[in-house]
Amino acid sequence: MGSEPTNPRASDPQQFTPYRPPGKRWLPWLLLLLAVGVIGGLTWYAIARKDQTAERGGMPRGRPPVTVGVATAGTESFPVELDALGTIAPVATAVVRAQVSGVVQQVLFNEGQIVQRGQLLALIDPRPFENALMQVKGQLQRDEAQLENARVTERRYRQLLAQDSIAQQDVDVQTALVKQLEGTVAIDRAAVRSAQLNLDFARITAPISGRIGLRSIDVGNLVGPSDATGLVTITQTAPIDVVFAVPQDAVPELKYAISGGKALSVTAFDRSRSKPLAIGRFLALDNVVDTQTGTVRAKARFDNAGGALFPNQFVNVRLKLRTVEGATAVPVSAVRNGGDGPFVYVLNAAEKTVSLRAVKRGLSSADKTQILSGVEPGEQVITEGADRLTDGAKVKLPGERGSGNKGGGGSESGSKPAAGGGEERPGGEKRRRNASGG
Repeated sequence: MGSEPTNPRASDPQQFTPYRPPGKRWLPWLLLLLAVGVIGGLTWYAIARKDQTAERGGMPRGRPPVTVGVATAGTESFPVELDALGTIAPVATAVVRAQVSGVVQQVLFNEGQIVQRGQLLALIDPRPFENALMQVKGQLQRDEAQLENARVTERRYRQLLAQDSIAQQDVDVQTALVKQLEGTVAIDRAAVRSAQLNLDFARITAPISGRIGLRSIDVGNLVGPSDATGLVTITQTAPIDVVFAVPQDAVPELKYAISGGKALSVTAFDRSRSKPLAIGRFLALDNVVDTQTGTVRAKARFDNAGGALFPNQFVNVRLKLRTVEGATAVPVSAVRNGGDGPFVYVLNAAEKTVSLRAVKRGLSSADKTQILSGVEPGEQVITEGADRLTDGAKVKLPGERGSGNKGGGGSESGSKPAAGGGEERPGGEKRRRNASGG
């Protein structure tokens, strides 16, 4: 038997390598290249299909115009005002107390009643004071009679002295007696007035006009001047004051405003600042600055004829210093805040685009903002839809049709049906609809 050819590598298992034909090593690279080509072809086909569909359907390739709301910048009058928190303070408050001691006989007022100055409120039993008055009047009559007798005697003595029928000493004694009795009569007259005053004090009247508070007495109570709470408290409510604080930085402008003698208007609002309660006038400014708050106390006066303001009530105060006339104004919604400060979008009517323009704000009202620079009266600013805009963006107004973009664009909502039931195509052809809607 002949010897079979042997592979020298087969005898060594560690050095054995499978044998591969040299002509098939390029196959993996070919498969990879084919895969890349297929992916690229599909991508190109999708893009071309999308462009073709956009051209046939009339859809825009770029960003569609944004529907916005606009307003025209105009001129307004802006009031320069100070807002503060105030407290209602009565012009006068009086605690009604009895001036004499006695028993309350009548109470002639109701709690919460509006009373006028001098109005009778209560009556103390007057009989003790009437008796005292009668007593001092009797003493006065007695002493006046003695004084008259002494004066008659003095005149007689002087006649006798002229006839040298009486001593000078007797005349001098009688003259001294007349003067003594004159002093007694003066004391008696003062006692009569005091007794009359005590009798008048038995009638307790209102010292000021105002609103009666809650009473602390009843009929039959013993009252006197030493009572701490008194009979009742009266608070003057018309007119009435409002005390509020003004920032110290605003004091120079406030002093300038009141230096001309012009009455400054002050409006009191409720806690929500939505309902005006009363309109008054600025009254006075304090003379020192509160070092803890950096403010100066001020006071305004209100007629308060309707009683809308109540003592110790908290209100919001608005002080009008002056008015800026002819200021450029735009709606509040037109001004937006950015990283570089406030700005607005100004409408370019011819191109139907917007321009971002930085502005400087001034005063503000409920719905308007003063523009110090950046916008001129007559220009149109964007008030709605500005959150979707950028500088140079295309826009359209409500009710307008979107115009097609140059370079293959159409309207925002696609092609609109043309007259006659057809649909406008880029090439000018119209597709007629048959009776079946095809």
